[in-house]
Amino acid sequence: MTQPDLKQISVQLDSDNVRDRMVALASLRNVSAAEAMPLIKKVLNDESLQIRSMAVFALGIKQTEESYPILLDLLINEPDYGIRADAAGALGYLEDPRAFEPLVRAFYEDTDWLVRFSAAVALGNLKDPRAYDVLIQALNSPEVVVQQAAIAALGEIKAIAAVDHILRFAQSEDWLIRQRLAEALGNLPTPKSISALKYLAKDSHSQVAEAAQLALKQLGEQ
Repeated sequence: MTQPDLKQISVQLDSDNVRDRMVALASLRNVSAAEAMPLIKKVLNDESLQIRSMAVFALGIKQTEESYPILLDLLINEPDYGIRADAAGALGYLEDPRAFEPLVRAFYEDTDWLVRFSAAVALGNLKDPRAYDVLIQALNSPEVVVQQAAIAALGEIKAIAAVDHILRFAQSEDWLIRQRLAEALGNLPTPKSISALKYLAKDSHSQVAEAAQLALKQLGEQ
């Protein structure tokens, strides 16, 4: 694979055409984090929200010492909720333990459900067991997607104590919740998990049944 021309990418990022800037940002995937960082920073305040969103995502993938402070600032101070949500998600990709408290604060204090959803997902990505209490609270969110994120994250942090709390979703009308539950139970080896997975393996939705069968295999049960 040929090394992208950094000067050409830089020029493209200054283009008036949104599509040019988008293509330039996408081409950074083949550039080292250190070389990509100054180019990502060029478009962090772009007039196009889509470009900004891509740039924030790139900060989580192209990790340098600058990634964390920039993402933290966006999570706390950015007026646009979509960009705050992107920043929360990118902080999860960094897997930096310093992000734990800011993400918990964002979950409790941000007024937008999308940010709370991203914060819950990111807390799972950090795999920090301290997230247990906030994720248990997230199970009671009025937003189904936040419940989904919390169930998945409790599996990610291997919170065995959460099994009783998440089993109430085994008969949820939302098949994605049942799928997330099956996936999470695959990380939570208890007799109750196995029993619930055998039940979910017969689910009417094929993706739920498949997730449950995979989880049983993961737990060494068939």
